[in-house]
Amino acid sequence: MEGTIYSLIPALLMLVLVLATRKVLLSLGAGVLIGAFMLHDFSLPQAAGEIWLVFRTIFYADGAINTGNLYLLIFLLLLGIVTAFLTASGGSRAFGEWAIRKIKTRKGAQLMPAVLGVIIFIDDYFNSLAVGQIARPLTDRHRISRAKLAYFIDSTSAPITVISPISSWGAYIIGTLGSILAANEITQYGPLQAFVAMIPLNMYAFAALLLVFLTALFKVDIGLMKTHENRAMETGQLTDPDRGEIAGDLEKSFVDNERGKIHHLIVPILLLVVGTVVFMVGTGVNNTEGQADVLDVFANTDVNLSLFWGGVIAAVGAAILYSMQHSPKTSMGIVCWEGIKAMLPAIYILVLAWMIGSIIDSLATGEYLANLVQQASLNPAFLPFLIFIVAGFMALATGTSWGTFGIMLPIAAEIAALTDVELVLPAMAAVLAGSVFGDHCSPISDTSILSSTGAGSNHIDHVLTQLPYAVIAAIASVIGYLVLGVTGQIWIALLLTLVLVLVAAIFIHNQNNRTSSSNR
Repeated sequence: MEGTIYSLIPALLMLVLVLATRKVLLSLGAGVLIGAFMLHDFSLPQAAGEIWLVFRTIFYADGAINTGNLYLLIFLLLLGIVTAFLTASGGSRAFGEWAIRKIKTRKGAQLMPAVLGVIIFIDDYFNSLAVGQIARPLTDRHRISRAKLAYFIDSTSAPITVISPISSWGAYIIGTLGSILAANEITQYGPLQAFVAMIPLNMYAFAALLLVFLTALFKVDIGLMKTHENRAMETGQLTDPDRGEIAGDLEKSFVDNERGKIHHLIVPILLLVVGTVVFMVGTGVNNTEGQADVLDVFANTDVNLSLFWGGVIAAVGAAILYSMQHSPKTSMGIVCWEGIKAMLPAIYILVLAWMIGSIIDSLATGEYLANLVQQASLNPAFLPFLIFIVAGFMALATGTSWGTFGIMLPIAAEIAALTDVELVLPAMAAVLAGSVFGDHCSPISDTSILSSTGAGSNHIDHVLTQLPYAVIAAIASVIGYLVLGVTGQIWIALLLTLVLVLVAAIFIHNQNNRTSSSNR
């Protein structure tokens, strides 16, 4: 069943179960189970062995400990501990009270995470978790639902990093472009030049970013997002009370210190940001042979190790500040344990997402979808449009943008080079755009999981509330790629894409206003 249409079954089953039950662990587990059975012709012992193997590989692979995954999982626990200290010390409450005096409108409070998401462009993981920690006290005070905060975080993190050359994503893509251009004997531009030229061709990234700011400015609440926002504004409940435990949410774990100051929140977050960035630069320089420029540093940085040490520094700093408070109400041991417990749901989801991603990889789902592109006999002008669709579905099914990059970028470049070399950059840009779109729709995307965690939102609520926004941006992008194929005009296609997003946002805004007026 590997490499055939049947390889889509585990991913499709998982998506259907997510929509039907909204139970992410059940849905992921069912996908893992069915995929393992399919890999081994429905043999129970062999399927059980496969499940154990993909689980073990998360922690131990190729005769060595899988340090990258362990660093990320430990970082999540450290982040939980930091969050617990921010809450227990009263720092989050103090920052929220200060921020609500300075930022007095819901519109301003919604713009803050959107702006921060663009500013913190170094890495999507770092963006997802750091923006949530900084913005959550403010958005909570203004009764902005956690689902909307998660949307702001997720829909700025990947779109900004995928168009930034100075980021972990940009460095990876530029490195990949070098080998692709050489393999296809394309010499008119280098990898960095190609990346920069591809930026305006990434229709979805700009469409998604624009829609985030329009949503913050004009209350573009769609479907389930409107339900979450109405509940938050009317009752103060920022999450669905029927959802149970939520990763990163510590509101009911202990009473915060009424004497907490803003620095009890600011200092640990600064330690996290500075510590992580310093170690990203340090590991990048250390892993680069010879003279290292900025791109080399970010291409060779160890993000997970840097996050780990940033988390250690932040946790130690937060603990020291907490210990210096007069008569803290909760012991440090309890604070740490509550922080760890708060992060366990996110770790469960992430581990299962890695497992189903590994099984889908073994089923060659990505290769099957890539072969569809190679075998399609379409007008070359429509190649970017087709590639955007296939890359989007591949990232949706596999939950990984980078995995889709690795499979689809060489294929897109090769097809374009053989048909019309002028389409090489648009085709590869469509891969990047489609991958981010699929990532935004996938419940097994690690970036989406971490965005939910950073926002303190239920993960499935985040996926379902973000989905309509991702689809709007994708539809506008599809039309943009079709226009690009017909006219060959990059800026006309990009401008049309953005105008379509603007028109959709205005329409939804007006519809919401009419509904509000009729309910009065």
